Amino acid sequence: MDEVITIIGGGLAGCEAAWQIARRGGRAVIYEQRPGRSSPAHTTDALAELVCSNSLKSARLDSAAGLLKAEMRLLDSLIIKAAESTSVAAGATLAVDRAAFSTCVGAALERAGVEVIRAEATAVPDARPLVIATGPLTSDAFAQAIAGLVGRDALFFHDAVAPIVYKDSINMRRAFLASRYGKGEADYINCPLEAEEYERFYNELAAADAVSGHGFDDLRHFDACMPIEAMAKRGAKTLLFGPMRPVGLVDPSTGRRQFAVVQLRSENREGTLYNIVGFQTRLRYPDQKKVFRLIPALANAEFARLGKMHRNSYIESPVLLTPAQQLRRDARIFFAGQITGVEGYCESALSGLFAGINAFRLSKGMDSATPPRETMSGGLMAHVSGSEARPFAPMNANMGLVPLGTGKDRKERAAERALSAMEAWIKGM
Repeated sequence: MDEVITIIGGGLAGCEAAWQIARRGGRAVIYEQRPGRSSPAHTTDALAELVCSNSLKSARLDSAAGLLKAEMRLLDSLIIKAAESTSVAAGATLAVDRAAFSTCVGAALERAGVEVIRAEATAVPDARPLVIATGPLTSDAFAQAIAGLVGRDALFFHDAVAPIVYKDSINMRRAFLASRYGKGEADYINCPLEAEEYERFYNELAAADAVSGHGFDDLRHFDACMPIEAMAKRGAKTLLFGPMRPVGLVDPSTGRRQFAVVQLRSENREGTLYNIVGFQTRLRYPDQKKVFRLIPALANAEFARLGKMHRNSYIESPVLLTPAQQLRRDARIFFAGQITGVEGYCESALSGLFAGINAFRLSKGMDSATPPRETMSGGLMAHVSGSEARPFAPMNANMGLVPLGTGKDRKERAAERALSAMEAWIKGM
Protein backbone atom coordinates (compact mmCIF):
# COMPACT_ATOMS: atom_id res chain seq x y z
CA MET A 1 0.00 0.00 0.00
CA ASP A 2 1.23 3.50 -0.85
CA GLU A 3 2.76 5.62 1.87
CA VAL A 4 0.33 8.17 3.30
CA ILE A 5 1.52 11.77 3.08
CA THR A 6 0.26 13.86 6.00
CA ILE A 7 -0.58 17.53 5.50
CA ILE A 8 -1.21 19.89 8.42
CA GLY A 9 -3.49 22.72 7.30
CA GLY A 10 -6.43 22.96 4.90
CA GLY A 11 -5.67 26.36 3.40
CA LEU A 12 -4.59 27.08 -0.16
CA ALA A 13 -1.13 25.54 0.24
CA GLY A 14 -2.34 22.41 2.01
CA CYS A 15 -5.14 21.82 -0.49
CA GLU A 16 -2.83 22.34 -3.47
CA ALA A 17 -0.24 19.98 -1.97
CA ALA A 18 -2.91 17.30 -1.45
CA TRP A 19 -4.16 17.73 -5.02
CA GLN A 20 -0.68 17.35 -6.53
CA ILE A 21 -0.12 14.19 -4.49
CA ALA A 22 -3.51 12.69 -5.36
CA ARG A 23 -3.32 13.43 -9.08
CA ARG A 24 -0.05 11.48 -9.19
CA GLY A 25 -1.69 8.48 -7.55
CA GLY A 26 -0.47 9.16 -4.04
CA ARG A 27 -2.44 9.10 -0.78
CA ALA A 28 -2.86 12.37 1.09
CA VAL A 29 -4.61 13.19 4.35
CA ILE A 30 -5.25 16.77 5.48
CA TYR A 31 -5.56 17.70 9.15
CA GLU A 32 -7.63 20.88 9.52
CA GLN A 33 -8.36 22.38 12.94
CA ARG A 34 -11.61 24.10 11.98
CA PRO A 35 -14.42 24.02 13.04
CA GLY A 36 -13.19 22.79 16.41
CA ARG A 37 -10.74 25.66 16.63
CA SER A 38 -10.78 28.72 14.40
CA SER A 39 -8.51 31.75 13.96
CA PRO A 40 -9.05 35.50 14.33
CA ALA A 41 -9.55 35.89 10.56
CA HIS A 42 -11.46 32.78 9.45
CA THR A 43 -15.25 32.90 9.38
CA THR A 44 -16.11 29.43 8.00
CA ASP A 45 -14.87 25.86 8.30
CA ALA A 46 -14.43 25.52 4.52
CA LEU A 47 -11.18 24.34 3.00
CA ALA A 48 -9.18 26.98 1.11
CA GLU A 49 -11.06 29.89 2.70
CA LEU A 50 -9.90 33.26 1.36
CA VAL A 51 -9.65 35.45 4.44
CA CYS A 52 -8.29 38.80 3.20
CA SER A 53 -9.69 39.51 -0.25
CA ASN A 54 -11.42 37.70 -3.08
CA SER A 55 -8.80 38.88 -5.57
CA LEU A 56 -6.03 36.67 -6.93
CA LYS A 57 -4.58 39.74 -8.66
CA SER A 58 -3.89 40.39 -12.32
CA ALA A 59 -4.43 37.81 -15.03
CA ARG A 60 -2.33 39.74 -17.57
CA LEU A 61 0.61 37.71 -18.83
CA ASP A 62 2.95 40.71 -18.75
CA SER A 63 2.44 41.02 -14.99
CA ALA A 64 4.14 38.95 -12.31
CA ALA A 65 0.82 37.72 -10.95
CA GLY A 66 -0.43 36.78 -14.41
CA LEU A 67 2.79 34.95 -15.28
CA LEU A 68 2.62 33.02 -12.05
CA LYS A 69 -0.94 31.92 -12.84
CA ALA A 70 0.12 30.81 -16.33
CA GLU A 71 2.92 28.67 -14.89
CA MET A 72 0.58 27.17 -12.31
CA ARG A 73 -1.93 26.40 -15.04
CA LEU A 74 0.77 24.38 -16.83
CA LEU A 75 1.34 22.51 -13.55
CA ASP A 76 -2.37 21.63 -13.27
CA SER A 77 -2.95 23.76 -10.18
CA LEU A 78 -6.24 23.04 -8.45
CA ILE A 79 -6.36 26.54 -6.98
CA ILE A 80 -6.11 28.17 -10.40
CA LYS A 81 -8.72 25.85 -11.91
CA ALA A 82 -11.11 26.51 -9.03
CA ALA A 83 -10.54 30.26 -9.24
CA GLU A 84 -11.20 30.40 -12.96
CA SER A 85 -14.37 28.33 -12.65
CA THR A 86 -15.77 30.55 -9.86
CA SER A 87 -14.58 33.94 -11.10
CA VAL A 88 -16.53 37.18 -10.82
CA ALA A 89 -16.25 40.27 -13.00
CA ALA A 90 -13.11 42.22 -12.08
CA GLY A 91 -11.59 43.58 -15.29
CA ALA A 92 -8.08 42.25 -15.84
CA THR A 93 -8.04 40.84 -12.30
CA LEU A 94 -8.90 37.26 -11.37
CA ALA A 95 -11.40 37.60 -8.52
CA VAL A 96 -13.69 34.87 -7.23
CA ASP A 97 -16.90 34.14 -5.41
CA ARG A 98 -15.32 33.05 -2.13
CA ALA A 99 -17.96 30.54 -1.08
CA ALA A 100 -18.16 28.94 -4.52
CA PHE A 101 -14.36 28.80 -4.70
CA SER A 102 -13.98 26.94 -1.40
CA THR A 103 -16.79 24.56 -2.34
CA CYS A 104 -15.09 23.83 -5.66
CA VAL A 105 -11.74 23.07 -4.01
CA GLY A 106 -13.30 20.83 -1.37
CA ALA A 107 -15.34 18.89 -3.93
CA ALA A 108 -12.31 18.30 -6.16
CA LEU A 109 -10.27 16.94 -3.27
CA GLU A 110 -13.10 14.67 -2.20
CA ARG A 111 -13.40 13.27 -5.73
CA ALA A 112 -9.63 12.73 -5.78
CA GLY A 113 -9.83 10.62 -2.62
CA VAL A 114 -8.10 13.04 -0.26
CA GLU A 115 -9.08 12.36 3.35
CA VAL A 116 -9.80 15.36 5.58
CA ILE A 117 -9.57 14.93 9.35
CA ARG A 118 -11.06 17.74 11.40
CA ALA A 119 -8.68 17.90 14.34
CA GLU A 120 -6.19 20.41 15.69
CA ALA A 121 -2.52 19.50 15.59
CA THR A 122 -0.83 20.71 18.76
CA ALA A 123 2.43 18.82 18.23
CA VAL A 124 4.45 17.85 15.18
CA PRO A 125 3.25 14.34 14.29
CA ASP A 126 5.66 11.46 13.77
CA ALA A 127 4.15 10.72 10.34
CA ARG A 128 6.51 11.06 7.37
CA PRO A 129 6.46 12.44 4.73
CA LEU A 130 4.91 15.45 6.40
CA VAL A 131 3.85 18.77 4.87
CA ILE A 132 3.37 21.65 7.32
CA ALA A 133 1.05 24.18 5.69
CA THR A 134 -0.54 25.84 8.70
CA GLY A 135 -0.32 29.26 7.12
CA PRO A 136 0.19 32.72 8.58
CA LEU A 137 -2.48 32.09 11.21
CA THR A 138 -0.80 29.09 12.83
CA SER A 139 -2.27 28.41 16.27
CA ASP A 140 -0.18 29.31 19.29
CA ALA A 141 0.21 25.66 20.30
CA PHE A 142 1.42 24.50 16.90
CA ALA A 143 3.60 27.59 16.49
CA GLN A 144 5.41 26.49 19.65
CA ALA A 145 5.74 23.00 18.20
CA ILE A 146 7.28 24.46 15.04
CA ALA A 147 9.69 26.55 17.09
CA GLY A 148 10.79 23.38 18.88
CA LEU A 149 11.21 21.58 15.55
CA VAL A 150 13.31 24.21 13.80
CA GLY A 151 15.13 25.48 16.86
CA ARG A 152 14.08 29.08 16.20
CA ASP A 153 11.20 31.33 17.15
CA ALA A 154 8.87 32.16 14.29
CA LEU A 155 9.22 35.61 12.81
CA PHE A 156 6.01 37.57 12.56
CA PHE A 157 4.27 40.49 10.96
CA HIS A 158 0.68 41.69 11.08
CA ASP A 159 -1.96 41.78 8.39
CA ALA A 160 -5.41 43.32 8.04
CA VAL A 161 -8.53 42.68 5.97
CA ALA A 162 -10.78 45.16 4.16
CA PRO A 163 -14.46 45.86 4.78
CA ILE A 164 -17.23 44.56 2.51
CA VAL A 165 -20.38 46.59 1.79
CA TYR A 166 -23.78 45.61 0.44
CA LYS A 167 -24.28 46.71 -3.16
CA ASP A 168 -27.77 48.07 -2.56
CA SER A 169 -26.44 50.46 0.10
CA ILE A 170 -24.04 52.18 -2.35
CA ASN A 171 -25.23 55.54 -3.72
CA MET A 172 -24.69 54.95 -7.44
CA ARG A 173 -25.58 58.58 -8.19
CA ARG A 174 -22.22 59.42 -6.58
CA ALA A 175 -20.34 56.55 -8.24
CA PHE A 176 -19.54 55.28 -11.73
CA LEU A 177 -18.62 51.98 -13.35
CA ALA A 178 -15.18 51.62 -14.95
CA SER A 179 -11.95 49.67 -14.97
CA ARG A 180 -8.68 51.56 -14.70
CA TYR A 181 -7.42 52.70 -18.14
CA GLY A 182 -10.47 50.98 -19.66
CA LYS A 183 -8.87 47.55 -19.32
CA GLY A 184 -11.54 44.84 -19.35
CA GLU A 185 -15.20 45.52 -18.76
CA ALA A 186 -16.46 48.26 -16.46
CA ASP A 187 -16.24 45.88 -13.52
CA TYR A 188 -15.42 48.25 -10.65
CA ILE A 189 -17.68 50.66 -8.82
CA ASN A 190 -15.67 53.86 -8.48
CA CYS A 191 -16.45 56.30 -5.67
CA PRO A 192 -14.95 59.75 -6.43
CA LEU A 193 -14.06 62.48 -3.95
CA GLU A 194 -13.46 66.17 -4.64
CA ALA A 195 -10.47 67.83 -2.95
CA GLU A 196 -12.54 69.15 -0.04
CA GLU A 197 -14.22 65.76 0.47
CA TYR A 198 -10.85 64.01 0.42
CA GLU A 199 -9.39 66.46 2.96
CA ARG A 200 -12.24 65.80 5.37
CA PHE A 201 -11.94 62.03 4.88
CA TYR A 202 -8.18 62.11 5.40
CA ASN A 203 -8.37 64.21 8.57
CA GLU A 204 -10.98 61.92 10.12
CA LEU A 205 -9.00 58.82 9.11
CA ALA A 206 -5.83 60.22 10.65
CA ALA A 207 -7.69 60.96 13.89
CA ALA A 208 -9.58 57.66 14.07
CA ASP A 209 -8.99 55.11 16.80
CA ALA A 210 -7.16 51.93 15.83
CA VAL A 211 -7.04 48.67 17.76
CA SER A 212 -4.12 48.56 20.18
CA GLY A 213 -2.89 46.22 22.85
CA HIS A 214 -2.84 42.42 22.69
CA GLY A 215 0.54 42.49 21.02
CA PHE A 216 -0.47 45.04 18.37
CA ASP A 217 1.31 48.07 19.83
CA ASP A 218 4.62 47.56 18.03
CA LEU A 219 3.45 46.55 14.56
CA ARG A 220 5.46 45.50 11.53
CA HIS A 221 3.29 45.53 8.43
CA PHE A 222 4.05 43.90 5.10
CA ASP A 223 3.77 46.85 2.69
CA ALA A 224 1.38 45.08 0.28
CA CYS A 225 -1.12 44.62 3.14
CA MET A 226 -0.56 47.86 5.05
CA PRO A 227 -3.68 49.13 6.83
CA ILE A 228 -5.22 52.24 5.30
CA GLU A 229 -4.69 54.24 8.50
CA ALA A 230 -0.99 53.25 8.59
CA MET A 231 -0.59 54.49 5.02
CA ALA A 232 -2.31 57.75 5.95
CA LYS A 233 0.27 58.39 8.66
CA ARG A 234 2.93 58.58 5.95
CA GLY A 235 1.42 61.83 4.69
CA ALA A 236 -1.73 63.37 3.24
CA LYS A 237 -0.76 62.53 -0.35
CA THR A 238 0.18 58.89 0.27
CA LEU A 239 -3.34 57.58 -0.34
CA LEU A 240 -3.52 59.50 -3.63
CA PHE A 241 -0.67 57.37 -4.92
CA GLY A 242 -2.08 54.22 -3.36
CA PRO A 243 -5.61 52.83 -3.01
CA MET A 244 -7.27 56.21 -3.74
CA ARG A 245 -5.27 57.07 -6.86
CA PRO A 246 -7.49 58.55 -9.58
CA VAL A 247 -5.22 57.91 -12.57
CA GLY A 248 -6.76 55.95 -15.42
CA LEU A 249 -10.31 56.66 -14.24
CA VAL A 250 -12.55 59.23 -15.93
CA ASP A 251 -15.98 59.98 -14.50
CA PRO A 252 -18.36 59.73 -17.49
CA SER A 253 -20.76 62.22 -15.90
CA THR A 254 -18.14 64.97 -15.84
CA GLY A 255 -15.65 63.82 -18.48
CA ARG A 256 -12.76 64.49 -16.12
CA ARG A 257 -10.56 62.74 -13.62
CA GLN A 258 -11.57 63.23 -10.00
CA PHE A 259 -9.24 64.30 -7.19
CA ALA A 260 -9.43 60.89 -5.50
CA VAL A 261 -11.26 57.62 -6.18
CA VAL A 262 -12.10 54.62 -4.01
CA GLN A 263 -12.68 51.42 -5.98
CA LEU A 264 -15.12 48.67 -5.01
CA ARG A 265 -14.74 45.13 -6.40
CA SER A 266 -17.42 42.45 -6.56
CA GLU A 267 -17.17 39.78 -3.86
CA ASN A 268 -19.67 37.29 -5.29
CA ARG A 269 -21.23 36.22 -8.56
CA GLU A 270 -24.59 37.68 -7.60
CA GLY A 271 -22.98 41.11 -7.34
CA THR A 272 -24.58 41.80 -3.97
CA LEU A 273 -21.35 42.34 -2.01
CA TYR A 274 -18.45 44.68 -2.79
CA ASN A 275 -14.97 44.85 -1.27
CA ILE A 276 -13.40 48.28 -0.61
CA VAL A 277 -10.19 47.72 -2.55
CA GLY A 278 -6.99 48.44 -0.62
CA PHE A 279 -8.85 49.47 2.54
CA GLN A 280 -7.58 46.76 4.85
CA THR A 281 -7.73 48.22 8.33
CA ARG A 282 -7.40 47.76 12.08
CA LEU A 283 -9.63 50.70 13.00
CA ARG A 284 -12.17 50.05 15.70
CA TYR A 285 -15.55 49.10 14.28
CA PRO A 286 -17.40 52.36 15.17
CA ASP A 287 -14.57 54.40 13.63
CA GLN A 288 -14.63 52.32 10.44
CA LYS A 289 -18.30 53.09 9.90
CA LYS A 290 -17.85 56.77 10.70
CA VAL A 291 -14.79 57.29 8.48
CA PHE A 292 -15.69 55.16 5.49
CA ARG A 293 -19.16 56.71 5.29
CA LEU A 294 -17.40 60.02 4.58
CA ILE A 295 -16.83 58.66 1.09
CA PRO A 296 -19.84 60.27 -0.67
CA ALA A 297 -21.03 57.11 -2.46
CA LEU A 298 -20.81 55.21 0.84
CA ALA A 299 -22.60 57.76 3.02
CA ASN A 300 -25.32 55.22 3.80
CA ALA A 301 -23.23 52.08 3.35
CA GLU A 302 -24.21 48.95 5.22
CA PHE A 303 -21.31 46.65 6.01
CA ALA A 304 -21.46 42.89 5.51
CA ARG A 305 -18.02 42.67 7.11
CA LEU A 306 -15.81 45.22 8.81
CA GLY A 307 -12.04 45.16 8.60
CA LYS A 308 -9.96 43.51 11.28
CA MET A 309 -6.40 42.73 12.30
CA HIS A 310 -4.66 39.40 12.66
CA ARG A 311 -1.19 38.04 13.21
CA ASN A 312 0.75 36.48 10.36
CA SER A 313 3.64 34.15 11.23
CA TYR A 314 6.43 32.83 9.07
CA ILE A 315 9.72 31.01 9.54
CA GLU A 316 13.22 32.06 8.56
CA SER A 317 13.13 29.83 5.50
CA PRO A 318 16.51 30.67 3.89
CA VAL A 319 18.38 29.08 6.78
CA LEU A 320 15.86 26.30 7.34
CA LEU A 321 14.64 25.03 3.96
CA THR A 322 16.11 23.59 0.77
CA PRO A 323 14.89 24.82 -2.67
CA ALA A 324 12.48 21.83 -2.61
CA GLN A 325 11.03 23.24 0.65
CA GLN A 326 12.42 20.36 2.68
CA LEU A 327 13.60 21.02 6.18
CA ARG A 328 17.40 20.84 6.04
CA ARG A 329 17.63 18.89 9.28
CA ASP A 330 14.92 16.40 8.29
CA ALA A 331 14.34 15.93 4.54
CA ARG A 332 11.05 14.09 5.14
CA ILE A 333 9.43 17.27 6.47
CA PHE A 334 8.25 19.97 4.06
CA PHE A 335 6.93 23.45 4.72
CA ALA A 336 4.44 25.11 2.38
CA GLY A 337 2.52 28.32 1.95
CA GLN A 338 2.76 31.68 3.64
CA ILE A 339 4.52 30.24 6.66
CA THR A 340 7.58 29.92 4.38
CA GLY A 341 7.61 33.64 3.55
CA VAL A 342 5.77 33.75 0.25
CA GLU A 343 3.03 36.37 0.33
CA GLY A 344 -0.25 36.14 -1.57
CA TYR A 345 -2.89 33.61 -2.49
CA CYS A 346 -1.30 32.25 -5.67
CA GLU A 347 2.17 32.37 -4.18
CA SER A 348 0.96 30.32 -1.22
CA ALA A 349 -0.73 27.79 -3.48
CA LEU A 350 2.41 27.55 -5.63
CA SER A 351 4.45 26.75 -2.55
CA GLY A 352 1.98 23.99 -1.66
CA LEU A 353 2.15 22.73 -5.23
CA PHE A 354 5.89 22.10 -5.07
CA ALA A 355 5.78 20.77 -1.52
CA GLY A 356 3.19 18.26 -2.69
CA ILE A 357 5.16 17.27 -5.77
CA ASN A 358 8.35 16.78 -3.79
CA ALA A 359 6.69 14.97 -0.89
CA PHE A 360 5.24 12.53 -3.43
CA ARG A 361 8.59 12.13 -5.19
CA LEU A 362 10.27 11.48 -1.86
CA SER A 363 7.71 8.79 -1.05
CA LYS A 364 8.64 7.06 -4.30
CA GLY A 365 12.38 7.31 -3.80
CA MET A 366 12.76 9.97 -6.52
CA ASP A 367 14.98 13.04 -6.46
CA SER A 368 13.39 16.36 -5.60
CA ALA A 369 12.36 18.72 -8.39
CA THR A 370 12.68 22.51 -8.40
CA PRO A 371 11.49 24.79 -11.20
CA PRO A 372 13.86 26.63 -13.57
CA ARG A 373 15.29 29.85 -12.21
CA GLU A 374 14.00 31.88 -15.17
CA THR A 375 10.41 31.11 -14.18
CA MET A 376 8.39 33.09 -11.66
CA SER A 377 7.94 29.87 -9.71
CA GLY A 378 11.70 29.34 -9.64
CA GLY A 379 12.28 32.92 -8.54
CA LEU A 380 9.90 32.56 -5.62
CA MET A 381 11.36 29.25 -4.49
CA ALA A 382 14.85 30.76 -4.74
CA HIS A 383 13.75 33.66 -2.54
CA VAL A 384 12.32 31.32 0.08
CA SER A 385 15.36 29.09 0.23
CA GLY A 386 18.17 31.48 -0.60
CA SER A 387 17.36 35.10 0.21
CA GLU A 388 20.33 36.84 1.76
CA ALA A 389 18.32 39.81 3.04
CA ARG A 390 18.18 40.13 6.82
CA PRO A 391 15.77 40.29 8.36
CA PHE A 392 14.10 37.88 5.98
CA ALA A 393 10.82 39.36 4.74
CA PRO A 394 7.78 37.98 2.89
CA MET A 395 7.75 38.30 -0.89
CA ASN A 396 5.02 38.56 -3.52
CA ALA A 397 5.54 37.47 -7.10
CA ASN A 398 7.24 40.36 -8.89
CA MET A 399 9.13 40.81 -12.15
CA GLY A 400 12.35 41.38 -10.22
CA LEU A 401 12.40 37.62 -9.54
CA VAL A 402 12.95 36.70 -13.21
CA PRO A 403 15.65 37.79 -15.70
CA LEU A 404 14.02 40.78 -17.40
CA GLY A 405 16.48 41.97 -19.99
CA THR A 406 15.97 45.36 -21.63
CA GLY A 407 13.57 47.03 -24.02
CA LYS A 408 9.94 48.10 -23.93
CA ASP A 409 8.66 44.55 -24.36
CA ARG A 410 11.03 43.02 -21.80
CA LYS A 411 8.17 41.81 -19.57
CA GLU A 412 6.45 40.04 -22.46
CA ARG A 413 9.73 38.40 -23.53
CA ALA A 414 10.50 37.39 -19.94
CA ALA A 415 7.07 35.75 -19.73
CA GLU A 416 7.67 33.88 -22.99
CA ARG A 417 11.04 32.60 -21.72
CA ALA A 418 9.53 31.58 -18.42
CA LEU A 419 6.66 29.62 -19.94
CA SER A 420 8.94 27.95 -22.48
CA ALA A 421 11.32 26.92 -19.70
CA MET A 422 8.44 25.66 -17.57
CA GLU A 423 6.99 23.57 -20.41
CA ALA A 424 10.39 21.99 -21.09
CA TRP A 425 10.92 21.31 -17.37
CA ILE A 426 7.54 19.63 -17.00
CA LYS A 427 8.25 17.37 -19.98
CA GLY A 428 11.54 16.31 -18.40
CA MET A 429 10.13 15.54 -14.95
